[in-house]
Amino acid sequence: MPSTNGTGLKIGVIGVGSMGQHHARIYNQLPTAELVGVFDADTDRAEEIAEKHDTVAMELEKLLEATAAVSVAVPTQFHFETVTQCFEHGVSPLVEKPVVGDVETGEQLRELAQGADVPVQVGHVERFNPAIQVVQDIVEDLNVLAVNAERLGPPPNRTIDDSAVIDLMIHDLDIVLSLVDAEPESVMSAGVRSNRYGTATIDFESETVATLTASRLTQRKVRRLEITAEECVVEVDYIDQTVEIHRQSMPSYVEEDEGVRYRHESIIERPTVPSAEPLKSELEAFLDAVQTGSTPEVSLEDGLRALELARTIEEEALDEPTSKVSTESD
Repeated sequence: MPSTNGTGLKIGVIGVGSMGQHHARIYNQLPTAELVGVFDADTDRAEEIAEKHDTVAMELEKLLEATAAVSVAVPTQFHFETVTQCFEHGVSPLVEKPVVGDVETGEQLRELAQGADVPVQVGHVERFNPAIQVVQDIVEDLNVLAVNAERLGPPPNRTIDDSAVIDLMIHDLDIVLSLVDAEPESVMSAGVRSNRYGTATIDFESETVATLTASRLTQRKVRRLEITAEECVVEVDYIDQTVEIHRQSMPSYVEEDEGVRYRHESIIERPTVPSAEPLKSELEAFLDAVQTGSTPEVSLEDGLRALELARTIEEEALDEPTSKVSTESD
C-alpha cells in the first residue's frame, strides 16, 4: 500500500534501476515526503521496488498527475523527454546527472524550464557529500591556486554507455566549478580506450588551474580531491568523508647529538565532518526547494555548465594529438 501519512510532499520516482531504487528508499523514510508511486519501463522491476518501499507501481501519466515532484533516474537518452512531460504537468523534477546527453538538447531544456516555472534540480550528489560541504566553507577564505581531482575505479559489472568523463569526471567538474569563482578559459585533455580513462587540465580566468582524472580501468577505487592554496593544502577523501588541512610551521635548525638538523614540520588540521548520506541530503534539499519555490542548490544552470565542460573535454580527448581549445563564457 502507498504511504498515507498525508503530511509530506507528494512525490514519485521515474526509473527505479541501480540509482532510482535508492531515491524510492529514502523518500519512503523522509517525513517531509509522501511516496505515492514509482514508474519503470520494466513493470516487474517497478512492482518489486514498489512493494519493497511501501508504495505502488503506476503508469507514468498517472504518476505525474498524482505528484508535485519526481526524481528522474531513467537512462540519459530519455531525460529530455521525461523532464518535458514533468513540465507539461507542472511537476518539479530532480534529474540525475548528466542532465541531458548533449549541449544542444540542454539549450532546449533551458528554454522549456523558463516557461514551466518550477524548480529543477540536477543530481550531482557529491555536492551534498558532508566533506565537500565543509570544504565549501573553508575555501571561501583561501586564495586557491590549483585543484586536483581523481575519480578512479575498476570496470563496472553493468553496461554504461557514457565515457568515464561523462559518467565520472562530471561529478568533479561540478565541484570545481562551484569552488572556483571564475570561468574556464582553456581546456587540454587526453583519453584512452574510448575515454574510459581520461584526464583534463582546465585554466580559469582567475589563473587557477584544475587537473582531473577519471577512470573505469583502475583496479582500485579512488575518490579524492586536493586544493592547493597560498595558505594551505586541503585534502578530501569522498569515500571516508574526511578533510585534512596541511599547513607548514616555521622552519628551524635543531641541535641534536652535537650536530645541527634542519626541521620543517607540517601542521595537520582535521575539521569535524558530520556523518550523513549524501543522497539523503540531496533529496531533502530538493523537497525544500519545491516546497519553498526556491532555486535548488544544484540548479539546471549548474548541470548544463558541467555538461558543456564535460563534452568539451570528451571531444578533445578523442582527438589526435590533444590540442588546446578555448571555451566561451556565458
